[in-house]
Amino acid sequence: MIRIVKLSFKQEYIEDFKQLFESRKERIRSFEGCTYLELWQDHDDPSIFFTYSLWNDEIHLENYRISTLFQDTWTTVKQWFSDKPIAFSADKLMVV
Repeated sequence: MIRIVKLSFKQEYIEDFKQLFESRKERIRSFEGCTYLELWQDHDDPSIFFTYSLWNDEIHLENYRISTLFQDTWTTVKQWFSDKPIAFSADKLMVV
């Protein structure tokens, strides 16, 4: 399962977010069921980020979302948002 989350930050928290992600990326990536993780930054607006992750299934993603790791991270970053996050879950249909 593919999970993409759009995160919009207040300008003053961009570097804080990047540092936090850097410090937690290995723990997120090694969470059971997570098989891939990327952080993207919008080409035109540096305050917008996307996380792109691959999960074995929805159960593994939900286990991550109720974990202490996620809860602690989310509690911190949600204070930095300039807009409501937007999350998408999808299944890959084909690669060309």
